[in-house]
Amino acid sequence: MVRLEEFGWDEGWGLGWKEGEHDGTSPARVAAVHREGFVVWTPEGERPAEASGRLRHLARGEADLPAVGDWVAVRLPAGDGPAVVQSVLPRRTRIARKVPGTTTVEQVVAANVDVVAIVAGLDADYNPRRLERALVLAGDGGAQPLIVLNKADLRPGQIEKTVRETEVVAPGVPVVALSAATGDGVGALATWLVPGRTAALIGSSGAGKSTLVNRLLGEERQRTRSVRASDSRGRHTTSQRELLRLPGGALLIDTPGLRELQLWAAPGALEGTFADVDSIASSCRFVNCGHTGEPGCAVLAALESGALGHDRLESYRKLQRELRHLDLRQDDLGRREQKQRWRAIHKAARKHRPRE
Repeated sequence: MVRLEEFGWDEGWGLGWKEGEHDGTSPARVAAVHREGFVVWTPEGERPAEASGRLRHLARGEADLPAVGDWVAVRLPAGDGPAVVQSVLPRRTRIARKVPGTTTVEQVVAANVDVVAIVAGLDADYNPRRLERALVLAGDGGAQPLIVLNKADLRPGQIEKTVRETEVVAPGVPVVALSAATGDGVGALATWLVPGRTAALIGSSGAGKSTLVNRLLGEERQRTRSVRASDSRGRHTTSQRELLRLPGGALLIDTPGLRELQLWAAPGALEGTFADVDSIASSCRFVNCGHTGEPGCAVLAALESGALGHDRLESYRKLQRELRHLDLRQDDLGRREQKQRWRAIHKAARKHRPRE
């Protein structure tokens, strides 16, 4: 038997469980999601699992189904059959993005994460604009962001400068530089990898997440591949999102490389990541200043003086436009779904209308 606390369960989860209706079920944590179903951790051991028909029926989309890191209520069969997930406990935090492509659908990458470690390789993979995008994603989900600059061995003598540059685009966010390949600096992650807490690694393919996971596990569990010399990008070596237990008792969610990181957040989600821009904007003469040429615009003044970088402002504007467009798409989608529901109701009412 294993205590649930070893999977991240705490007093808060216990109180929430007692307040809910979970007759005949037991708490479990989702450790992996694949096409055929799920893998859950229970005190009795690891079990394959599947969602109940009722859960799938009530789910409005993929985001309502179990994700890696979720706590769920499961019904355990007497034999060796799969556990049946009856419900998903309310999430404390989540890492979510819009699914790749043009479809306006939310995809939950991981749930109930305490720390989101954004891994960037210090080769051609390093991109401040991509870091800003990932920080918006992490911050909107409620978890503590952390930036991990991997492959520090590739920039000898330049690490301090790179860390300072990173801190400019990530104000207030801890930055750790290390080399997963050599092990140098990996010990600095101990501050965030503590027993009972869950961290998640996100980043592009080729950033070295699998190598870092193997280093933290102390064994070659995740497959690794070399990256292309032209752009330092790699193929996915992690094929599914998976919850792992580290030797020290911390929990780690490894995710496949995110080739496309489209945001799923409200327009106000930029405030944390771009606190410097918002602070400057608060001094604009007009409250609704668009920072495009209005008199008394503090943002344009900061741009002219060099206090605010042009690339930083353009990134802010681009992400702002993207989130506004997403908001409009969600509103339009909501209206269409409501219209379809009313059509179904009216159709059913006509069908069952008593004949005179």
